[in-house]
Order: sequence, then structure tokens, then C-alpha cells
Amino acid sequence: MIKVAYCNVKDLDLEKIYPILPESRQEKVDNFIFDKDKKLSSGVYLLLKKMLDEENINDPIIETEKDGKPYISNYENIHFNISHAGRMVACAISDEEIGIDIEKIDPLIDMKIAQTFFYNSEYENIKKSDNRVDQFFKYWVLKESYMKYTGLGFLLDLDKFEIVIADGETKVKNQNPELKENEDNVKFSYFDLNQYKLAICSENEADEIFEYNLEDLY
Repeated sequence: MIKVAYCNVKDLDLEKIYPILPESRQEKVDNFIFDKDKKLSSGVYLLLKKMLDEENINDPIIETEKDGKPYISNYENIHFNISHAGRMVACAISDEEIGIDIEKIDPLIDMKIAQTFFYNSEYENIKKSDNRVDQFFKYWVLKESYMKYTGLGFLLDLDKFEIVIADGETKVKNQNPELKENEDNVKFSYFDLNQYKLAICSENEADEIFEYNLEDLY
């Protein structure tokens, strides 16, 4: 089971939703200075809660693994991952490990980022592309969804694994021996969302993605 959803939180009413957030989330929201970031932090929590409620997952206890990946400690067979960028929040829940990333396309992105941090073949493919910006962000969300799937996040160097896109398939190749043994089980799902790109990494592919409206969340 994999369920993936996203929501635009630009018009989220902070005054209305703040009182219904748990104290732990209120503390996170309070750490941000700008309303944009407060909305993202609030909105991604509300989206996760909505999706869990729909699966009859009540009163989840969310804790953090040693490498920073959040998990639900009182539901062993339910996994989730969250992401946000620009005005969008995204969430994936599954009965297996999962990673998700959403990014807003920036036409002014500096390609030196890919040259410096990506695997060499990925950078070469971006250079050859007719739309370098589009290809850059495709690689970016695929790579970060994998990093989050492993639970390592940015502890896993971007240039220590390769995303291979060929013949309609997306695969991963590792230099990390501990991760290499599982690379054949990893599958990616990729979606274009107008100005955003989104990718999911898990052991199964996500067939569809759902868009929620703000009124669905509270």
C-alpha cells in the first residue's frame, strides 16, 4: 500500500489552525520567522494527519530515528515521509519504508550544483538534455527521495550513488556496500506537477497521486 498526496498551503489560515496543532508542532511552527515557512510546517502536519486518519491510524506517536528520519512508534507496519517546497506540502504513507521529495522548479538554478555534487553520469545527462533545468530537478527529486528512503538523508553524499534513467526505468546504483545489497529492490515513482516535481522511492511504485484542498485538511 502506498498513498501519496500534496496540497497548496499558500492560503492556509495560521490563526485558525494554530490552536488545533499539537504542542510539539506549535513549537516547530514558532521557530520560523516568516509566515510562508509557518504555513509549510503547519500544512505538512495537517496533510499527514488527514492521510493517517483516512487509514484509521489514530493517535500516532511520532518519534525520530538516530539519523533524523521520523517514524510512528506505535504502528510498526505504517511508514511515512513528508516534504515541502515553495507553497506545496507533500506526504507519502505506506506499509514499507518510503521516501518522498517535492521541489519547485527554479529556472535560474546554478548548474554548478550538479557538476559539484551529483554523480558524473547524471551531470553529463543534464548537460546533454534539451531542457537542462527540467532534467536537473528530475534528478534532484529522485536522488533526495532515495536519500530519505534510506533514512540517511544528507548523511548520504549525493555523489556516492547514481540514479540511472534508461529504457523507461529508473534505478539506483550504490558505492555504499551497506546499501548496495538492496538496490535491486528500490523503485521510483515520478510526477510533474506544473511548477513542481515530485518523486517517491520505495519497494513498490505509486500508481497515482492525490491533490487535497485546504478545506480537506481542517
